Amino acid sequence: MYVQILKNQANQIKSQLYVLYWAFKDNRTPWYAKAVVALVLAYALSPIDLIPDFVPVLGYLDDLILIPAGIALAIKLIPPDIIAECTAKQNISNDTKRIKIGGGIIVVGLWLFIAYFIGRAVGLL
Repeated sequence: MYVQILKNQANQIKSQLYVLYWAFKDNRTPWYAKAVVALVLAYALSPIDLIPDFVPVLGYLDDLILIPAGIALAIKLIPPDIIAECTAKQNISNDTKRIKIGGGIIVVGLWLFIAYFIGRAVGLL
């Protein structure tokens, strides 16, 4: 019973992330909402967490709190008509695999970019 509830909530969060992706691409979305959406999507897709997952309890707790809180904040910042349109677009779209691959490439590229500059600053490169 609890497993099914958790699966439903995970699917709802996943669906909301796709809605945020479509809202991010919309030109009518305010810049500050786009900034929050970018941070939430980057954190959700990033293989690097604020607290690593191998830390007991806290490793998953940050994901369970930060991602839903970021989604809720981003949705509140985006006008309701844009959210409604993006929800409808997400429901009829089959681009989810392309979105996952594109998001993964962006996140990996960002982390490589950061690693490069840290390496330069430390003197390794």
